[in-house]
Amino acid sequence: MKTLQGAHLRKPVTPDLLMTPSDQGDVDLDVDFAADRGNWTGKLDFLLSCIGYCVGLGNVWRFPYRAYTNGGGAFLVPYFLMLGICGIPLFFLELSLGQFSSLGPLAVWKISPLFKGAGAAMLLIVGLVAIYYNMIIAYVLFYLFASLTSTLPWEHCGNWWNTDLCLEHRGSQGGNGALPANLSSTVSPSEEYWSRYVLHMQGSQGIGSPGQLRWNLCLCLLLSWVIVFLCILKGVKSSGKVVYFTATFPYFILLMLLVRGVTLPGAWKGIQFYLTPQFHHLLSSKVWIEAALQIFYSLGVGFGGLLTFASYNTFHQNIYRDTFIVTLGNAITSILAGFAIFSVLGYMSQELGVPVDQVAKAGPGLAFVVYPQAMTMLPLSPFWSFLFFFMLLTLGLDSQFAFMETIVTAVTDEFPYYLRPKKAVFSGLLCVAMYLMGLILTTEGGMYWLVLLDDYSASFGLMVVVITTCLAVTRVYGVQRFCRDIHMMLGFKPGLYFRACWLLLSPATLLALLVYSIVKYQPSEYGSYRFPAWAELLGILMGLLSCLMIPAGMLVAVLREEGSLWERLQQASRPAMDWGPSLEENRTGMYVATLAGSQSPKPLMVHMRKYGGITSFENTATVLGG
Repeated sequence: MKTLQGAHLRKPVTPDLLMTPSDQGDVDLDVDFAADRGNWTGKLDFLLSCIGYCVGLGNVWRFPYRAYTNGGGAFLVPYFLMLGICGIPLFFLELSLGQFSSLGPLAVWKISPLFKGAGAAMLLIVGLVAIYYNMIIAYVLFYLFASLTSTLPWEHCGNWWNTDLCLEHRGSQGGNGALPANLSSTVSPSEEYWSRYVLHMQGSQGIGSPGQLRWNLCLCLLLSWVIVFLCILKGVKSSGKVVYFTATFPYFILLMLLVRGVTLPGAWKGIQFYLTPQFHHLLSSKVWIEAALQIFYSLGVGFGGLLTFASYNTFHQNIYRDTFIVTLGNAITSILAGFAIFSVLGYMSQELGVPVDQVAKAGPGLAFVVYPQAMTMLPLSPFWSFLFFFMLLTLGLDSQFAFMETIVTAVTDEFPYYLRPKKAVFSGLLCVAMYLMGLILTTEGGMYWLVLLDDYSASFGLMVVVITTCLAVTRVYGVQRFCRDIHMMLGFKPGLYFRACWLLLSPATLLALLVYSIVKYQPSEYGSYRFPAWAELLGILMGLLSCLMIPAGMLVAVLREEGSLWERLQQASRPAMDWGPSLEENRTGMYVATLAGSQSPKPLMVHMRKYGGITSFENTATVLGG
């Protein structure tokens, strides 16, 4: 018997289906998926790309404003609590999904094909966001070029675009706080430069009559798309190198603006206004909702960017550590940006003799009106203006890289044989198509369309996608199975904190956010302009379309299966046969018997049924163990 076993050990009989390419000799494989798909080329590529993606324009123009309107320093309590409940767990979940499977937002739903519609919804959302986000980068480029002068063009009145209401709000009150009686009815030069020169909104009657194309904005938008295309030309190999600059340089500029800001007279007044704790605000549900919204949008969960970046990692990359570095780094950056912004606003309020809350704004109003106006009050104003807009450019670009890489990766992973060899061409065509779709934003009424896209493209639809993803992974696929997959990658299972958040706390918080946003729904507006009913309906349909992709995907998945409806649902919700790590050497445990090089790997159970329940490799191991 021992002799027979020895003979078997010397020459194991391997079923053809289980042979690896090296066993089979020279096998002509059409595509070597792992090598062809690409990976990060440096150790810090992934980490810096995630930091660049998360730390964006919202850190500068949304967080400081949200903080001061929701209790100042007291806002940090719900902010960090929501970071722990929603931000960190969902961030880690998305990174884990991407790294384990090495697949983009569409193909990753091999984990449960029933929910593939959530991946399609992600793509729709990120596509709409990418169109208008690059328009904001185009505005930044416009101001960047306008800053290359000895005198900033928005410093004085008297230009052709100024009206009689224009008044140079400078510190001419002699510091006594007395204001001209009609100051509230006047307009600053920076505001008229933005609305009447850059946007030329006087040529539009509203969203229904966008007016003419602004050729200078068309060229800026074209330049921003060219920059994005050149940076994503070779996928993560090129964008992974660019982020070494775009993710780190904003911190140098932010530090310079911070040092300059806190040394200005009146700076402390602004910082006090920003951080003075008003703890009675914590009794309001609005403050907690605002904190959750800030975390949710700032970290970029649900857009597919994190999943895409993680899919290019090596299988054992320590994403657990990276999760805490990026999420906490993002929060600290937001707080620092608040100091840089409010120190300058404090100086500005002292110069103008008005309270800080009258000069503080959020969004484009801060970036393109208030802060540029503050720059004109400083010595060497063009230099500081150029630095500020260059910081905004680098902050915006790496977020845009992530949006585009998400779309390109998702579609090429879905059709690898056709698109992966032509990835650069596909990226170029996508950029051209999105540039053409974004041309309406360069019209005289383009700002109205941008506001509509901003308000609805990633509002309730994004929350629905993230809730669906969280429930599909933890409830349908199973939290125990998911934790086992993470153990295979990282060498340990996520603790009780992560499991509790994934199963209950995170989806419950997001559901509360969703209900709150529907109950407290307010129609879009821009300044005093109210959007017509048809525009509101268009916006709501935009948000609903991404939600409807989920049931549509379920219908398609169920129709592809056989049997009764319940059987079809069960089959469609189970992981696909080739779900698991992309490389054969990483397939352990239940994934061990998948076929290297096969186009349709099959799980171990199929081979056990066909070959009597044990493979020759396991047989060898059994004999050696005996």
